[in-house]
Amino acid sequence: MQSFNHDGFDLSFIDEGQGDPILLIHGFASTHYVNWVAPGWVKTLRDAGFRVIALDNRGHGRSSKSHDGSDYTPQKMASDAAALLDHLDIAKAHVMGYSMGARISAFLALAHPEKVATLILGGLGLGMIEGVGEWDEIAEALLVSDPDTIVSERGQMFRKFADQTKSDRKALAACIATSRELLTAQDAARITAPTLVAVGTRDDIAGSPEGLADLLPNGTAFAIERRDHMLAVGDRTFKARALAFLEEHPLDRT
Repeated sequence: MQSFNHDGFDLSFIDEGQGDPILLIHGFASTHYVNWVAPGWVKTLRDAGFRVIALDNRGHGRSSKSHDGSDYTPQKMASDAAALLDHLDIAKAHVMGYSMGARISAFLALAHPEKVATLILGGLGLGMIEGVGEWDEIAEALLVSDPDTIVSERGQMFRKFADQTKSDRKALAACIATSRELLTAQDAARITAPTLVAVGTRDDIAGSPEGLADLLPNGTAFAIERRDHMLAVGDRTFKARALAFLEEHPLDRT
């Protein structure tokens, strides 16, 4: 992995392949490897002729950690993504995010529309506008010493995921406290890039993909059949639809 410094964080990333660039932004408690390499996204996109860039978000993976919640607003995390494109001298790229990464991608499109050719928002639909339920229980689950005492099903799921990825749980608890800032419907209406919103039909976190796509000027919804929040990311039909979407919307460098 390579790294660069932005806003006091050393941020690790990969940069593989040739062709039009696509930036991948992973979800909460994940890493570039867990979200994009292991499920086959990097290989799929590279084989399709794309230059694939994927970072470990601040507080995650091999990037620097902070236990201060103010460091994890979507605006600041989106600024890392913009800075990475600048670091690589990439003026415009396709951008794909999953779950928290989808939220970061949307904030990137709002702050730097000139940098975003297209958006693929996975694992987060209308929840980006309306919220995704009570998440304080996840922060609590991340901080308890004994995971067997966790009673929340969602808390158990994310604690297990954080332990599997060997994450800094204090950094994640700080992140979950401030990274869930919502977009307004008016914000969504300002995102003009062609956007694919893909959510599993068994995902009880993300909210309706159609609901979000309808608010976007150039939004398209895709239902990932029979997949929940954790399993949808690697689904082969999701990959096929994403590739078709990218083919439909080639990068315009003007």
